[in-house]
Amino acid sequence: MVKPLIFISNDDGYKAKGLCSLINILRPIGDLVVVAPKFVRSGSACSITSDRPVRIEELCKEEGLTIYSCTGTPMDCVKLGLEQAVTRIPDLIVAGINHGDNSAVNVFYSGTMSIVIEGCMKNIPSIGFSLCSFNRNADFSGCSTYILKIVRAVLHNNLPLGTCLNVNFPSPDLFPYKGIRFCRQDRGHWESEWCADNHPGGLKYFWLAGRYVSDEPFSTDTDQWALTNGYVAVTPIKIDLTAYQLLADMPYWNLNDDLK
Repeated sequence: MVKPLIFISNDDGYKAKGLCSLINILRPIGDLVVVAPKFVRSGSACSITSDRPVRIEELCKEEGLTIYSCTGTPMDCVKLGLEQAVTRIPDLIVAGINHGDNSAVNVFYSGTMSIVIEGCMKNIPSIGFSLCSFNRNADFSGCSTYILKIVRAVLHNNLPLGTCLNVNFPSPDLFPYKGIRFCRQDRGHWESEWCADNHPGGLKYFWLAGRYVSDEPFSTDTDQWALTNGYVAVTPIKIDLTAYQLLADMPYWNLNDDLK
């Protein structure tokens, strides 16, 4: 029996503990091809490299597992990896396990989710996994059972075209988790996003910082509520950003009047 081919990447770099944990979790159920950034590329969102060459290097090749490093962004890893590192279209693309929360509006900044979005744009079922901990040595063991269940479900049921999954795990401090919640994205924003300091030479500089503030803290159907309350948050994401309701209303704006 041929195992499914699973393409894996991340944004924390090929040495990250979260990536190593994901490889160990998925290796029993699929043949794995890993193309991960050579350097940490967190927060790179959907950026691509267009101003310099990108290199890919094979690091490991054994039965059922091949690992490459890539000098580009997470999205580059997918674009280049699908052309150079696989011999057939993968059955699934998986990103993670990210060190840090990618729920709510964080999905727009996330290098992890750029991998998933790129896979989705290529019509390959894609899932992103993230843990709400920025600790480089975080305990990912609590994610294992959930990842296997979700991956097997997607391999069996597939995903609609143009739709991918964003899966976030609560802090390891909340383990054991209460189960899975299917959620929508929380609506919120970041505030006080920059921390200022003074360089010894006299110039002011800034570090990205801030805190996330929910605009709907009492809603119980959001990913933020699920994570805060100890549930694994599974959010389906669509890559079509068209605002269809507004699109339907726009002809009534009469913008074409007096243009002819």
